[in-house]
Parts: sequence; C-alpha cells; structure tokens
Amino acid sequence: MANIVPERGYNFKVYLNGTDMLGIAEANFPSIEFSTQEIKGAGIAGAIDSPNVGQTDSMTVSLTWRIIQKPIVKLAVPDVLNIEMWQDMESYNAGAGRIRRTGAYAYMKARTKKLDLGKLVVGEVMDTQTEHEVYYLKLSIDGSEILEIDKYNYIYKIQGVDYMAEVRRNLGMAV
Repeated sequence: MANIVPERGYNFKVYLNGTDMLGIAEANFPSIEFSTQEIKGAGIAGAIDSPNVGQTDSMTVSLTWRIIQKPIVKLAVPDVLNIEMWQDMESYNAGAGRIRRTGAYAYMKARTKKLDLGKLVVGEVMDTQTEHEVYYLKLSIDGSEILEIDKYNYIYKIQGVDYMAEVRRNLGMAV
C-alpha cells in the first residue's frame, strides 16, 4: 500500500508570456474568498453569511524578487500579463521507500497593481515586490487540472466540475 507523505515544494520558476524567465522570487498565491450575502428573516433561525457560488472577491498574486532586473520591470506595463509558475514538488512514498516527484503548474492572467522597487542595503537582497490583480487562474498537478477560475467568462471549475455552467446557460452565454 502506498503511503505518500507530501514534503515540500522543491523549486519553481516564474515566466512572463510563456518565454521570459523573470528571476528568483518568492510567491504568495491568491486567496480565494467568495463574495457573500447575509440571509436572515422569517423561515430561518438566525442569520447566514451565504457565499455566492463562483463569485470571488479580488484575487492578487504577490511576487518578491531578490533584486530588480530588466525583466521584472516588464511587469509594470499597463496591459494584461500572462504569468506562469512551474513547480517541482517532492513527496516521500513510505510504502516503497522512495522520493516521488510531481509537477505543478499555475497560469494567471493578471494586471499589475504595484511595483515596489525595494531597498538598497550593502550585501543584502533588495526585496523588490510586485502585486497583480488576477482575472484568470488555472492550477494543474501532474497534468490534471484541479482549479480554474475565469471571472470574465463565468467559469468556476474544481477538479473538472464547472459550477457556473448553469449560470452561463441562464444568462444566454455559450456553454
């Protein structure tokens, strides 16, 4: 019997528009928070903060760079960016006694909200930071899509189930 123990994200790379490797970074993925509506009144005992299916609040990805470099400044263009992150993850297969490697992929369409050029300190990193508003997010692990959010096209998929398909149909959009 396999006993897979997830251990760590081994390494990752950040690309712009599929080709430009942007540099060495730390990344904070978007937090997915749903917009809500308070439901209260006759027929229920109390109040419920009811999440709106598929409608998320603002999603941002933050990247912290060791130093400022030319490719990073490209992130400040006033246009939609295609940001890709490729990651190698490491797990331990305790049943087989081996390390197991899996790949993860994140693709985002985003616009830059902030470019913080960082600080200058002798012998230290600059901590240049960029923050991006994410309109579209797709996550895959080992080639299997696990999450897709497309705010403009009413798509909210979790492991292949599209929870907004009926909404698109009801709005007269192609399904």
